[in-house]
Order: sequence, then C-alpha cells, then structure tokens
Amino acid sequence: MRVLVTGATGYIGGRLVPRLLERGHRVRVLVRSPLTLIDVPWRDDVEVVHGDLGDPAAVAQAVRDIDAVYYLVHSMRATGDFDADEAEAAHAVADAAVAGGVRRIVYLGALHPDGPLSRHLRSRVAVGRILLDSGVPTIVLQAGVVIGAGSASFEMIRQLTDVLPYMPAPYWVRNRIQPIAVRDVLHYLVEAVELPVEVSRSFDIGGPDILRYGQMMNGYAVEAGLRQRPIAALPVFTPWLASQWVNLVTPIPRALAVPIIESLQYDCVRRESDIDALIPPPVGGLTGYRAAVRLALARMREGTVETSWKDASVSGAPSDPLPSDPEWAGHTVYTDLRERASSASAEEVWRVVEGIGGERGWYSFPLAWALQGWADKVAGGVGLRRGRRHADRLQTGDALDWWRVEQLERGSALRLRAEMRVPGRAWLELGVQSDGDGSRYRQRALFFPRGLAGRLYWLAILPFHGVIFEGMANRIVVTAERAASARRAQVTPAER
Repeated sequence: MRVLVTGATGYIGGRLVPRLLERGHRVRVLVRSPLTLIDVPWRDDVEVVHGDLGDPAAVAQAVRDIDAVYYLVHSMRATGDFDADEAEAAHAVADAAVAGGVRRIVYLGALHPDGPLSRHLRSRVAVGRILLDSGVPTIVLQAGVVIGAGSASFEMIRQLTDVLPYMPAPYWVRNRIQPIAVRDVLHYLVEAVELPVEVSRSFDIGGPDILRYGQMMNGYAVEAGLRQRPIAALPVFTPWLASQWVNLVTPIPRALAVPIIESLQYDCVRRESDIDALIPPPVGGLTGYRAAVRLALARMREGTVETSWKDASVSGAPSDPLPSDPEWAGHTVYTDLRERASSASAEEVWRVVEGIGGERGWYSFPLAWALQGWADKVAGGVGLRRGRRHADRLQTGDALDWWRVEQLERGSALRLRAEMRVPGRAWLELGVQSDGDGSRYRQRALFFPRGLAGRLYWLAILPFHGVIFEGMANRIVVTAERAASARRAQVTPAER
C-alpha cells in the first residue's frame, strides 16, 4: 500500500514510519524541513516531500497516487489561533484526499468526555470531525495519555515524581485516566490502515488500567525505586498556575505544559471498546501502566529512545538557516571566536564535542549556565534541563538542553541553534580538524540581535564571554587530551 505520513518527525510519526516499512508499505512523508531526517535510519527507505499542511499545493503533491494518509499533526501552542490553523490544515488534507482518490485516512485524536472541553481537546475533536465528514473513509483513534520513553506525558510524570518529595497538586490528580503504552498506540495505527473501507468512525483506545493521575505518579515511583510521594490536591491550582509550576520544575516548556494540563482536567477513559471487534489486542495483550513505565525506563537506561517530545522544535523558536559567511546577507551579527591547538587527535576532541551537554554539562562556569537556564524557564522557555537523547551520540534535529542540532558533520563540525527566549537568534558552532600530530579546535558563537533589546542583551552578557567561552574552549581541549592520555596508558606493552 502507498502510504503518506504527516507528522513523521514527531513522537508517534517517527516510530510509525519504520513499522509501516516493516509491513511492506511504500511510505511517503511530508515534512517542513527535510534536513531533520538526515540522520534518521529509515531516511533512504521513504520518499520525502518538502512542504507544510498549510500549503494546499504541497499537500496536493504529497497525496498524489497515495492509498492512505496518516494525519498525526497537532499544534501544542498555548496561544494564538492554533485551532483555526488546525481546522484549515485538516480541510486542506481532506480536500486533497478527495481530489486524489485516497481510500483511507487514519487520525490519532484524544480520549475526551462529553460536554465542555479545553480549547486543545475541542480542536482535536474538530479535526477528527472534519476528516470524517470528508467522504474519505476515516478512522479516528482516540487515545488516552501515551506512556513511553520520550513521550511528553511520561516525561512530566517522571520529572515531577523525581524532583518533588511531596506534591502539592491541582485537583485533577484525582481524575480518572486510562493511559496507553506507545507500543499499543502503534499497534492500532498500523492495523487501522488495513480495515475495510466501509468502516469510517471514531474508536476509543486505552490500556488495561484506569488510574488517577496521582496513582500514575506513585506507580512510576515504585518502578523507579523511589518511595511513594504524598500528594495533596489543592483547589487553588488553576490550569494556568499548574502549567507555570510544571514549566519551572520539569523540562516541559510552558507552551507544551498548558495543553497537557488542560486535558487532565477531565476524566478521560474509554466509553466503548468497539475497536476490539476489528483490531484484536497485540499478542500477549495490552501493556499495563506499570509495565509501560518499566519498558520506558529500560529504554532510557540503554540509550535506545526512538523518538522524543523534544524532537519537535519549540513554538516560536528560530528556524531560519544561518545566513552564509562572510557578510551574513547584510545582517547585524555579533561573534565570539576561539581556536585552540591540541595534542589530542581530531577523533579524541570530536568525542568530547559530540558528548557535550546533558549530564556532562558545557565545560565552563556551571552556575552561569544554570542561571541562564532558570531565567529561560521563568520566561516560559525550555531551560537547560531537556538534556539529550543519547549520552554519546547526536543526530540532526536532536534537542540538546536549550539548543537544537541544526547541522552535524560527524567527526568534524557541529552547529547548534538556540531555542531559549532571547531578543534575537543565536547559534553555537563547534569544530575540529587534524593538524599535524594533533588537531585544531574551533568554536564560534553567533548572535543576530533583534532591535535595541538584542543589542543591549549582547552588551550585557559580553563581560561573561571571557569566562564562559574561553573556559569552554580550554576545558574541551584539556578533557580530550586527558582522555587520550588515559587511553594510551591502558595500552599494554605487547599492544604497543
């Protein structure tokens, strides 16, 4: 079957594509930035169409000669006309699917009760209705909270439980929720495309457990080897206030925390189980909540997290490519350039460069980095605690603390784009090349100011550059040289 996947760079889409390929489907993906797929293992096995759901021409091109469309896109903006934009995108896909003769649409929505809903839940329901009303046979899978390594919901549970020994919490910790393991969501998605064309409706999907949110937190605590946390449900925690709290104590930025928390104000459990008659549960049955947590923690320990909520760029973050050297197309630009010669090989220095950030930090003035991270969190940004997906290896598009890997030439060059909230656009470039018996390390920070505020911001932090960037360059080189010396010391005389 010829299948189009929208949202292929997202948490669910990035896991769905390889499973569709394993089933023998021919897969096409519609992405806004093909560069984000450069290091994805299945990149060469799919057809890539460059475009956006807001561009009807790109959508029409993407659905040409396609049998089935997966609609896996949902805005997580907290403000603006996101619901109108989502409705417009859904209409564009529906119209193109009708014109292109598509035989099936599969959409992943959310469990929801009857009655008033949050703006984000209303938007998801509306998108499902638009697709169902298109005339193209449509399956809308309405899922509960998705639990898996890298999912935003799991990460929020994990961080809140890890950080807080006692939890003052909103009243919604007592609401009933039916979580579902990401592997079970993928099972239903893969099978849904095979359903007979006469089936066109929504289906509720969820795992075998119905829990309160507080029980989910303490279920995680047990699996993580932590003591269970006392939880006090307080009526004063509004969704807005709760989202600020989550933003401050977890890596989840406020823009993402708002829609998650708004959806938790309601009991979200399956109202019907009709899907069971059409798609049997996976072999061995659906995965329970505690088992899903165990699997997620194992993936994290092994460094084998397939996709993460962090893979999606932060709303409002800069996405323009870096203007080309040397004139930067007339932009005002501030730079900080540092170069160092090293006795370590280029391979040794690169190993340190590619392992930067996360638990290892940034090799200079940790307090300054931490303060900047907290300031960014207070402003609603991502802060410094997103960490990294794998301890030693990066790929294009990865989140790295408050940076995004924009370009990666493994072994020689790394370019990071800042996603923190500053009055301008910022990049950090780290590179290394062989130089005689050793290597030369090159580090360049660039800042494109926005208005007067951007210029004042650069001047305000300029005194710290001598400490932060100077120390960073020095310590990266020293760390590489020490690692090289340690490896040489481990070589036996016979091996020499």
